[in-house]
Amino acid sequence: MKMTFRWYGSQMDPIPLRYIKQIPNMSGVVSSLMDMPAGALWPTERIRALKQEVNDAGLELEVIESVNIHEDIKLGLPSRDEYIDNYRQTVARLGQAGVKVICYNFMPVFDWTRTDLAKPRLDGAAVLAYDQSIIDCITDPQAFADRIQQGAGDFEMAGWEPERMAELKKLFAQYASVSHEDLFRNLQYFLKAVIPVCEQYDVKLAIHPDDPPWDIFGLPRICTNAENVRRILSLVDSPYNGLTLCSGSMGSNPCNDIPAMVREFGAQGRIHFAHVRNIRFTGPGQFEEAAHFSGDGSLDLYEIMKAYHDVGFDGYIRPDHGRMIWDEQGRAGYGLYDRALGAVYLSGLWEALEKGSK
Repeated sequence: MKMTFRWYGSQMDPIPLRYIKQIPNMSGVVSSLMDMPAGALWPTERIRALKQEVNDAGLELEVIESVNIHEDIKLGLPSRDEYIDNYRQTVARLGQAGVKVICYNFMPVFDWTRTDLAKPRLDGAAVLAYDQSIIDCITDPQAFADRIQQGAGDFEMAGWEPERMAELKKLFAQYASVSHEDLFRNLQYFLKAVIPVCEQYDVKLAIHPDDPPWDIFGLPRICTNAENVRRILSLVDSPYNGLTLCSGSMGSNPCNDIPAMVREFGAQGRIHFAHVRNIRFTGPGQFEEAAHFSGDGSLDLYEIMKAYHDVGFDGYIRPDHGRMIWDEQGRAGYGLYDRALGAVYLSGLWEALEKGSK
C-alpha cells in the first residue's frame, strides 16, 4: 500500500510540498495540470516540470487525478475522435514520465456536487454537505450555474471552467436524448480506443464513482453501484480498465456495501486507487463529510481497510475530503490538517492489520 496526498500544484494549492513530505508514511502526491481544459493534449514539458517539482521535494508522482473527459466523448458526438486521440497521446506522455495510474470520471456535465461548502459542526469544524431536496428545488440549471460563476451560493462544481458553465443550457439540451445505455456505449467506445495505449505504456485507468452515486438534474449516471461497476469493468476486460474506489462517493448511498466491493473488485486486481474517507448520513439523500475516524461517521473505516488488507491491496491510497479544522482557510474539503490526521489514521490501521496478521 502506498499512501498519497492530493495536491493541486504550486499555482493553485496553498499547501507546500514540504508539509506533505512531513506526514508520516507519505510516499507521494496525486496531482494534475489543473488549468488544462478537458480534451486538450497535455504538453510533455509541463508533465516533466510537474514531476520534477514533486520529485525535488522527495515525493513520487505516480498517480494523476484527473485527465478530464471531454463532454463530446460522453455525448458520443462525431467530434469525439479528436479528443480521444488527444487522450491517447496524453496517456502515452504520462506513461513515459513514470505515471502508473490515471483517475478519471464519466459524469455528465457535473463532477462532484455539494450543496454546502462549509456546514458548521458542534465541534467548531466546517464540512462539505449534500442535500438532495435542495437540488430537487432547482428548476433552472443555467441560472444555478450563473450564481456559481458570480460567487453566489455555497454550491461546488469541482473542476468546472467558466467556459463550460456558460454552455450549461446547451449541454442540458444535448443530454436530453442520452440514456444510461447510451452513456455505457460511449464509455465503451472511449475505453476500446484508450486501453490499448494504457497497456502499451503501463498506465492503468481507474474510473471514479459518481458523486453522489445517483442521477442529478435528470442527467444519467452509471458508476453508481457494484452491478454497474461489474459492467464497466467488462466493457473492456483488461486489468488496465480499473476502478478508483471512493468510499465516500460510493458509500453516500447506504445500499452500497464498501467492504464487499473492496473484496470483490480488489480480489480481481481491478482497484488501482483507493480514496478512503468517511461520511455521516443526516437523512434520506443527505450526508455530510466526517473525520476519517470510524466513530465520527457512518462508515466503518476499520472494516474497509481490513478488506483492502485481506485482498492484498498494494496500490495507491489517499485520505479524501477532510473537515476544515483549527481555523484553517483554503480549498473546501482539501485543507492540510484534517487530511493529514486522516492519512496517519489510515496508516495506523494498516500497521495494526499488518502486525495482527503475523
